[in-house]
Amino acid sequence: MLAVTAAVALDLGTTTIKAGLLSADGELHGIVARPAPKVDADDGRYESDALAYAHAADEVLAECLVQMAGLAQTDTRPPLGLCCQRSSFLIWERATGRPVTPLISWQDGRGAASCEALRGEVSEIRALAGLPITPYYFAPKLRVLLQEQPAWREHLASGDWLLGTLDTFLIWRWTDGAHYRTDASMAARTLLMDVHQRQWSPRLCELFGIPREALPEICASAGWALPLNNGLTLMASVADQSAALVASIAIGSSDALVNLGTGGFVIRHLPDGHATPEGYLLTLLWQDGDGQAHFACEGTLNSIAAALTPYPEADCRAEELARDGIFCLAEPSGLGAPYFRKDIGLIFSASVEGLPPQRIAALLLEGIVFRVARMLEDMHREFGVERVYLSGGLSNLECLQQGIARCAPFADVYLLPQAEAGLVGAARLAAGMPSVVEHGVEKIAIIRAPSKLSEKYARWKVWLDGLLSRRAAL
Repeated sequence: MLAVTAAVALDLGTTTIKAGLLSADGELHGIVARPAPKVDADDGRYESDALAYAHAADEVLAECLVQMAGLAQTDTRPPLGLCCQRSSFLIWERATGRPVTPLISWQDGRGAASCEALRGEVSEIRALAGLPITPYYFAPKLRVLLQEQPAWREHLASGDWLLGTLDTFLIWRWTDGAHYRTDASMAARTLLMDVHQRQWSPRLCELFGIPREALPEICASAGWALPLNNGLTLMASVADQSAALVASIAIGSSDALVNLGTGGFVIRHLPDGHATPEGYLLTLLWQDGDGQAHFACEGTLNSIAAALTPYPEADCRAEELARDGIFCLAEPSGLGAPYFRKDIGLIFSASVEGLPPQRIAALLLEGIVFRVARMLEDMHREFGVERVYLSGGLSNLECLQQGIARCAPFADVYLLPQAEAGLVGAARLAAGMPSVVEHGVEKIAIIRAPSKLSEKYARWKVWLDGLLSRRAAL
């Protein structure tokens, strides 16, 4: 039985909401999980019920806390660490807390019109926000909403209505409307924050037509000590990818984290004085209580789990990779960083009609391996990468482990034993525990000498570069 709980953690995911208890020795216990409310997709709109999401989060936390009832605790108000999906947001009424909009998912594509309209401002936006302009982020979608509903701007500017990502909405509810805030890592993913000043940018707000006075307060990611009406004390709040890195890699390390789940990301701490390579994201990981911000270079993969869903990917073995000359990209909602191409998603270089499902699964896994390997290659060239740590549910697939290890020979590749990296990272920040690589990491031993896979990877890069060039010329 867990004797002392160092912190409680809550992970607000797109498909699953999870909570867990972190013990004083750094182990995660008592995980409670519940499906998030269904996201309805209709003609590029991805929406769900915001109140249903809030109620589900409350229930998951409450169920987790029941497990603490019989445990000896040192604090009457245990510390809570929160991590949250980035960019999903809503608008709600200050007086009633009733949502004005559904919860608009980060997957929602209606911000594409903003990206097109602001094409001439891309360089200025990138310089201020550290990000390319894409429909995934908060500001492009909100700009479209305010253009469709001009009266909404006055409601927001006057303070009658509030807006924010899920963390802001839940913190506002948990403090009975007393605190309207977000942390620097979440604000950094809105395209409205000056990533260098860690403040809302008047220029970015002007470009997107969003009243600056309507935005929540930006706070550090840790050291909050904010009492909540559910009996907890919120100590830390951070973006989900940031929490995963905090759990997995020590600050300032030259190692890279590859997280593969619903989507995926490849991320490495950004050395002081370095800029990110073209197309990669400048990610503000978290800001400590002393005001110091920690940055990383990040590449992303979009919706890879959705591409694999119809196929038996778990049955694939490493020897099934590189069996033919068909190339693949496995991101149904468009290529993520460093390309950000909505026009190129799930694609094969030749017809796969008539191929067995397992063969198609192997091609999709190859596409994921090659995208990851190229991002690692870029980061190694720019900053050096000594070790690569794999996390997330898909990282348990032998095909992916072997493929990444074979295509990134410049680094040792390890599998992290901790499946719930987001929960662990959020809890560590809440408890003030240092970031450490978990004990028991497993080095991926290449089963056989590098084979045709590395050769096919070299040809895949040529194919992808040609595909990007041809589509750009259309």
